[in-house]
Amino acid sequence: MDSIFSVLTTIAIIFGVVMLFNFMIFIHELGHFFAARWRGLYVDRFQIWFGRPIWKKTVNGVQWGLGWIPAGGFVSLPQMAPMEAIEGRAELPKDLKPVTPLDKIIVAAAGPAASFLLAVFFAVAVWMVGKPDVEMEVTTVGFVAPDSPAAQAGILPGDKIVKVDGHPVDKWAGNMEGVRELIMLGEHDRVVFTVQRPGHEGEMEISCGFRIPETSWWQRSGMRQVGLMQAMPCVVGEVLPNSPAALAGLNPGDKVTAANGERLWNPAALDVLLKKNEPFLLDVTDRAGVARQVNIQGRLPENWHNGADGSLLKGAQPILGVSWDLSSVGRDVTVHPSPWAQIKQSLKWMGDTLAKVAAPGSSVGVEHLSGPVGIANQFYKMFSLDEGWKLALWFSVVLNVNLAVLNILPLPVVDGGHVVMNAIELVFRRSLNVKVLEFVQFGFVFLLMGFFLFVTFKDVGDFFGKKPDKLPTPVFKAVAD
Repeated sequence: MDSIFSVLTTIAIIFGVVMLFNFMIFIHELGHFFAARWRGLYVDRFQIWFGRPIWKKTVNGVQWGLGWIPAGGFVSLPQMAPMEAIEGRAELPKDLKPVTPLDKIIVAAAGPAASFLLAVFFAVAVWMVGKPDVEMEVTTVGFVAPDSPAAQAGILPGDKIVKVDGHPVDKWAGNMEGVRELIMLGEHDRVVFTVQRPGHEGEMEISCGFRIPETSWWQRSGMRQVGLMQAMPCVVGEVLPNSPAALAGLNPGDKVTAANGERLWNPAALDVLLKKNEPFLLDVTDRAGVARQVNIQGRLPENWHNGADGSLLKGAQPILGVSWDLSSVGRDVTVHPSPWAQIKQSLKWMGDTLAKVAAPGSSVGVEHLSGPVGIANQFYKMFSLDEGWKLALWFSVVLNVNLAVLNILPLPVVDGGHVVMNAIELVFRRSLNVKVLEFVQFGFVFLLMGFFLFVTFKDVGDFFGKKPDKLPTPVFKAVAD
């Protein structure tokens, strides 16, 4: 029964994502449609998605349809510009009234304007209902991976990062302004950290290299990593029965403060000790504030052996048998950003992203942009979360701002190209050469469809790419005295 409910939930989420995505396209094209009606242009077709229509119906002289290529949509306006490469041939009725360049500019700009107004509508909704967020206002280093670039540079647990490449930071992650994002989006050969170290006066600058994880050719390339994790209290959450932690007397709520006399800044540091498969000493404080020391040694769960030959499963190593309480890593809050703050943030993110793509020293490329499949996947993940619909509302603001700006850029085929072409015609009082326009339009259609295919290929590659090996839930058998 649970599996049937899970399948139905998944289908409902996918349906909701498709409907929301198409609704945003529909509103954009509706802007063109109403503006064309207002300015007296002939409307031939209104279609969501490209390609031959898999469904169509004519209403008041306009053919409404749904194409078979799930990307974008269009309103066929033959008087605007030659668009047969995308929309197909359209027959113009006789005795149409002349269309001025100003009419065409208004119609072209109406689509991005509709998308922007929809972004404002969603932003007002987010302002009213709120958006779930996680505050990660920690910039202290908790763990430095052995042999990582950060370890080689001399960064230590307990160092407080105050700047990354000269940019002040007040959080570990979030809004493209945290420690993690600034490392990933760096543009230089090395990452320069400005840190405050306990026991050291003033600030220190540490120059650090980075590594980019390898990925398969069909996936997006990895982003810069230096081998750092943020500091967090090491509080025991759950203790598995018969595990080393249970036998050593660890209880939920116990706080582990040190291991072998060294202060513990992040539970990941214990993995280094566990890999040695030797006993070690933990300093523990219980919920009542009583401190004690615990001798402990990790052990392999019995079900992490291959049943056929007894060999270890891939990734298996000794563990304590605890899960850590992560509630202190970030504080869950609901924020109510103003509509203007959301619009402004969306514009900033878009500008920063395009700047990183264009920057010669950046690891961010065109391949890291998302197409319809990637965007739909993000919506799916959001709708799968508790109160995810609020996140989807917020993401709709970002997406519609991007849709408005990208469509108003002065490029052929998109709305901004029509605005520029007709502005030239308005100024010089001379129509542009139709044959040249058709050639330019077709060439840009080819490039645009190539871009969509490329990013969609990467979206699918990341979605179906190789996932990390997942070990079964550990099970420990009772240890005989």
